[in-house]
Amino acid sequence: MKFIEEVVVEEFLPTFRSMLAGELRERGLTQSEVAELLGISQSAVSKYAHGDVDINDAVADDERVRETVERLADGLETGDMSRVQALVEAEILIRKLERGDLLANLHEAAFPPLSDHEGPLDIHDPEGDLRTTERVLSSVRRGVRTLENTSGFAALIPAVGSNLVEALPDADGIDDVAAIPGRILDIKGQATVPGDPEFGVSEHVASVLLAARAAGSDARAALNVRYDEDVVAKLDAAGYETVEFDAEADVESAIAEALESNPQPDVLYQTGGFGIEPVVYLLGADAGVVVGTVRDLV
Repeated sequence: MKFIEEVVVEEFLPTFRSMLAGELRERGLTQSEVAELLGISQSAVSKYAHGDVDINDAVADDERVRETVERLADGLETGDMSRVQALVEAEILIRKLERGDLLANLHEAAFPPLSDHEGPLDIHDPEGDLRTTERVLSSVRRGVRTLENTSGFAALIPAVGSNLVEALPDADGIDDVAAIPGRILDIKGQATVPGDPEFGVSEHVASVLLAARAAGSDARAALNVRYDEDVVAKLDAAGYETVEFDAEADVESAIAEALESNPQPDVLYQTGGFGIEPVVYLLGADAGVVVGTVRDLV
């Protein structure tokens, strides 16, 4: 595990300080004066001056870094900028470069698992894409583990297989829905999961979830199980809101019509059609809620 703060300390700061120390020395300041302004030792300034510090070329060549270094050097040399202001300006630059920018790229190179994330990286944003997607994947992962250990779940898996899916808060397509690649299958009475959850790998269950959301449902997760009258009756008896839709119509329009009278069902189901297996879809706020519904069926 590699923290972005380590990248800042190991890659950015030595280069930035070396550049700033060099600019100040070029403006005629002594090593002692530079050391005092930067809050470092004279020996450190000497190392910077003699090139005894490893320089990161990507940082040194960045125009924004060079501009900031020159601006800070001018301000510190003339006294127009205090050391506190210089620190604040440097911190602002660091935060900017961490948000899907230079430092985020260096972080990704230092910690390759980050490359699996599509889109800009902002490791510090608590509501950012990276944290949100990882939370959704974690939710599905936990839900699947629970299903694997739920006695009787395998008997609820339909012939086409099951899938547990969860959508991002602003999902507008299957690429924004995490699911199990392939399907969860009943193999000799055991629910078998082929791999870890990914985004964009479910068309069927994800499409049903997205159609329900488009029709007004607040659900962000879904799981399909086999249909029979007893399953629906158990759900009704347990207090779940169940709504039937037409399996042979277009999924989006069929679900929109079914949800006209009740846009917040807990369960959607269809009783099959020509070449179409009947299926029940459990809906919920997240994967854990949906898995909890399964426990009311077994």
